Amino acid sequence: MQIKDMTVDELKALIRETVEETLEEFFVDPDAGKEVTEEVKQQLLEIQKRRQAGIRGIPAEEVHKKLGLNPQ
Repeated sequence: MQIKDMTVDELKALIRETVEETLEEFFVDPDAGKEVTEEVKQQLLEIQKRRQAGIRGIPAEEVHKKLGLNPQ
């Protein structure tokens, strides 16, 4: 079937399907099906515990200093 032979509703359905397929391809999860290592799990649990205890991460100023960056 050619586009010129389609009804408006058929054309809209084709466009919708094409957009959905394109978005699915674009937003595919590169980590899908991969396992998280035990080491990473433990690191995430430690971060969660520190946050629950009110301990925040490294201040931005300290990171800038360690990396030799000049914040603007």
